Amino acid sequence: MNSINPVWVIQKKRDSQELSESEIRFFIEGIAQNTIPDYQASALLMAIYFQGMNLQETVALTRAMLESGVRYDLSTISGHKVDKHSTGGVGDKVSLILAPLAAACGIKVPMMSGRGLGHSGGTLDKLESIHGFNVHLSEKQFATVLSQVGCAMIGQSEKIAPADRKLYALRDVTSTVECIPLIVASILSKKLAEGAESLVLDVKVGNGAFMKTRDQARKLAKALIRVAEKMNLSCRAVLTDMNQPLGSTVGNAIEVAESIAILRNDTTLELGACGSEDLKAITIELCAHMLDIGKKVRNLAQGRKLAQEKLADGSAWKVFQNLVQAQGGSLDQILHPERLPSAPQKVSWGAAKKGYITQMNTETIGKILIDLGGGRKKTSDLVDPGVGLAFHKKLGNSVQKGEPIVTVYAPKTMTQDQIEQLRLRFESSIEIKTRKKPIQKLVLEHF
Repeated sequence: MNSINPVWVIQKKRDSQELSESEIRFFIEGIAQNTIPDYQASALLMAIYFQGMNLQETVALTRAMLESGVRYDLSTISGHKVDKHSTGGVGDKVSLILAPLAAACGIKVPMMSGRGLGHSGGTLDKLESIHGFNVHLSEKQFATVLSQVGCAMIGQSEKIAPADRKLYALRDVTSTVECIPLIVASILSKKLAEGAESLVLDVKVGNGAFMKTRDQARKLAKALIRVAEKMNLSCRAVLTDMNQPLGSTVGNAIEVAESIAILRNDTTLELGACGSEDLKAITIELCAHMLDIGKKVRNLAQGRKLAQEKLADGSAWKVFQNLVQAQGGSLDQILHPERLPSAPQKVSWGAAKKGYITQMNTETIGKILIDLGGGRKKTSDLVDPGVGLAFHKKLGNSVQKGEPIVTVYAPKTMTQDQIEQLRLRFESSIEIKTRKKPIQKLVLEHF
């Protein structure tokens, strides 16, 4: 294996040739062991981005990334272990509600999440906006929280798929995020390593997703399912719409506050007047699939009913409180979400004209959050948990000229000129027409 030259591997993929399992393993081991430098890893990422990988290559890549680190053994914990993964969107705080909800329904949820990638937000960044919340649990701590609470939400440890940790960060800063084999291997290597027995995938579709079209999303969903089957992981995928932000908020702490409002069945928490019904509906649907694949219910209808009951009766809210306490987070902030971080400058951006909102460039909105300080442009960037956007209007809503569409929470360091530049970008991302347009269904299909 030492006779393999990394330059030859890069050249071979650059020229659209199939890589052997030994070549893929050599490269992934080199990345994990720091014997292959970032510039060669980045070159291979770009070659894969342009030339793709077939099923055999993608399975080999997934297996090599999985075997570059340890694999958690959760076999001593009773109950079917089901995780959910989203391919990434804007305002996507589903995991914060879904993990405790599925646990309240009797499923064990070992959830290993990521940070923001590209224009999409990251569950870990949201959780860490809760003071003290520890996403870096040891394997023993992870198993203990999972056993006692029913769910545990952690980040990727240095021992879990270390090659993926490096590639995940490099993909974000080399514009190679939207690549099916790289997405598949990254997701599945972590899910297999964390000890999940089944997986439900939320594959986002639309202008705020990495998969812009339904055809692309289908290809990703089917690739994930095919590779999961080869790796003996039970898997299904749900395609959901991402042509506007999910729920009423975009930002880390503000999304936690919105999630708390749903868990508490609290309609008085004023974040954005547009409401959170879309967020709640998708969460219920995904929970039903988790319960179905985990054999906790006989069918999806029964799963939806159970999920709705456990959300309405406060069971999920109780699990969330237990989770926060178990992982060192501030219960005071959870019980009083107004004490979560909040940026000091508040400004409303209004409609440019009268009419109906017919289109939102959701990716641009995600990038505006990054420019506010709520995401990363490079891996070393710090995230400001208090910045964000609270929406008062979304697709299909009528607006008067100047009527607020969004309230922006900006950092103290941002000048009025900088805020104005972001406002102009936001205005260009919103299409307002005299006639109302039909809105895309939230749940498009499932496999």
